[in-house]
Amino acid sequence: MRDDLTEFMQRILDNNHAELVPPLQDGQECWYLPSFGVYHPKKPEQIRVVFDSSAEFDGISLNDVLLSGPDLNNSLLGVLLRFRKDPVAITADIQQMFHCFLVREDCHDVLRFLWHRDNDLTKEVVDYRMRVHVFGNRPSPAVAIYGICRAAREEEKEYGSDVRKFIEQDFYVEDALRSFPTEEETTDVLKRAQEALAISNLRLHKIAANRVKVMDAFPNEDLAKDIKYLDLSTDNLPYQRSLGVQWILMSDTFTFQVPNIEKPYTRRRVLSTVNSLFDPLGFLAPITIQGRLLLRELSSETQEWDTPLPGQGGVIHCET
Repeated sequence: MRDDLTEFMQRILDNNHAELVPPLQDGQECWYLPSFGVYHPKKPEQIRVVFDSSAEFDGISLNDVLLSGPDLNNSLLGVLLRFRKDPVAITADIQQMFHCFLVREDCHDVLRFLWHRDNDLTKEVVDYRMRVHVFGNRPSPAVAIYGICRAAREEEKEYGSDVRKFIEQDFYVEDALRSFPTEEETTDVLKRAQEALAISNLRLHKIAANRVKVMDAFPNEDLAKDIKYLDLSTDNLPYQRSLGVQWILMSDTFTFQVPNIEKPYTRRRVLSTVNSLFDPLGFLAPITIQGRLLLRELSSETQEWDTPLPGQGGVIHCET
């Protein structure tokens, strides 16, 4: 983790996303954010450094005094339904979306954090502050979504209303999911969207599609990480994970992985297994309803969450 963390810090310093703080003036307010690295279970090779705006001091956190702004996000269900509408489907995302938008200079000091001078772990710890919006800040999603939609509106005359519609309606935060009638239209809209967003220093990348011809139209560095090094003419395409759903490119299907329940079977572990299936479109409803019925039955039979389920009946239900 140490190497991943220092690499991340070096990147935000090189990109001028963070800076050493100037001396604090008398009466000037500031706030320090704890920072730490986390790994997503599905992406163990990729670190996400969290600047924790929800950390409390004297019973209050930065997020407690920040306004979240309007909810500008598209409906998750709507994005996924449009993604399944037409035969040619793509996913993409905007690189470090929150870091693409500057925070007002008079607010920089509420985004202070401690780190080693010059990103050298042998040097003393000094004060830095973020110059851009960070993941976990209440206003960050509204600011970023407003920003990309404004970029689309400003470039609509040059790049077309279909590009504006794609950016405004087919993103869920930084993730784009869309389907098109033809490969030619898919490639055309994506390329124009890339150009329109690039004018505002927004990079649309990590492109994946269920058609090789579409991916062949883009340079390798614009493709999804698991795809960019493949020979698309011969290699099998891996699955892509978007918005919590696993998408199999070659068959253009969704797949779901059910974790095994650890023994002994308990009410708590059954609940955890049922809730671990993220299925916003309800494909698994005929199956998951059985788990919920089992939970209702267990709730009436036992009061304890961690008591092993009696007999073989619980085992049979859990495996079903």
